[in-house]
Amino acid sequence: MTDEVLEELVNETLEAEEADEAISDEDVVYQINTFGADYTVDGLVKRFERGDIFRPEFQRNFVWTLPQASKFIESILLGLPIPSVFLYREESTQKHLIVDGLQRLTTLHAFSKGRFKESDKVFKLKAVKKRFENKSFDELNPEDQRRFEDAVIHAMVIQQLSPDDKSSSVYHIFDRLNSNGTPLQPQEIRAAIYHGEFQRVLNVLNGNQIWREIFGPVHRRGKDQELILRFLALRFNRMAYEKPMKGFLNNYMRDHRNIDFTQAATQVSAFTSAITRSHEALGARAFRPQRSFNVSVYDAVMVAISEVLNATPGAIAVAYAELIGDDDFLKLSRDGTSDEATVMGRINMAIERLTDASAKHPS
Repeated sequence: MTDEVLEELVNETLEAEEADEAISDEDVVYQINTFGADYTVDGLVKRFERGDIFRPEFQRNFVWTLPQASKFIESILLGLPIPSVFLYREESTQKHLIVDGLQRLTTLHAFSKGRFKESDKVFKLKAVKKRFENKSFDELNPEDQRRFEDAVIHAMVIQQLSPDDKSSSVYHIFDRLNSNGTPLQPQEIRAAIYHGEFQRVLNVLNGNQIWREIFGPVHRRGKDQELILRFLALRFNRMAYEKPMKGFLNNYMRDHRNIDFTQAATQVSAFTSAITRSHEALGARAFRPQRSFNVSVYDAVMVAISEVLNATPGAIAVAYAELIGDDDFLKLSRDGTSDEATVMGRINMAIERLTDASAKHPS
């Protein structure tokens, strides 16, 4: 099976799991402070260089062609109007997350520095007016250099004043702004908004070799990291679970964004132990009652293995076989999988079966 086919199967399964997972803000009234700020190109470039204005985690690559980037720079040199950029200001750091305008800011930075950061290629203007053609910033005449650096770019900056969770609005803003293009996946948005130590923990765990053998190739849209987050949230905070699952995972990642070393070590140990013991007992085809990865089987069995510490590989294998042969468990893993009673029901059933199997098969 090719990597592309495997990823498609995972996508289909997860999308089915998430079919009823839209996060509703119907009853939420946001109070958002939106204001305009004018920056010179030189000021924007310096802030971008320092990381005071930073790019989302999910979008690292520069995708404009050289002619596209050149036309944008030419517009500035000609004094033409430039579209505003859209920034979200974090209260805790006072830094600005780029919501819209990444390609423009990356182009400004690359032309000012003379090179594209990703490719290290020299940035010389192409397919522009003759006076600018094939010139880098350093090769422009002094008047054009000053015109470029002194040009003003308008930014729209937003701050969430209420509700006091500080960041739920930006999740919806990302979701809505990207609804007309390739929709962002929930974990891509989380990685942007809740960047920090916990995201680094997810990155590290996602590189676990046993996890890669079970899940398969790294998912381009972050679904594998979302599953790690899902396990950790249900393992350590499931008593607070409320539908929808997306909102529950958002809250867990937000609350653990700046996780300390001790908490991080506990969560790394829990996932590493559970996935290792799963592999020992079930092999690389774990959590696949049929041909594709079943998220609900995964979360229930992983939490059970993590909590029943005395379960041997033999006991895990016996309990797993019983669970995937049980119509009631399969129903809890197939229908209404994000309902509170369903989530708790399948996890409790997995814990009970594994506890019983451990008593019957202690070694």
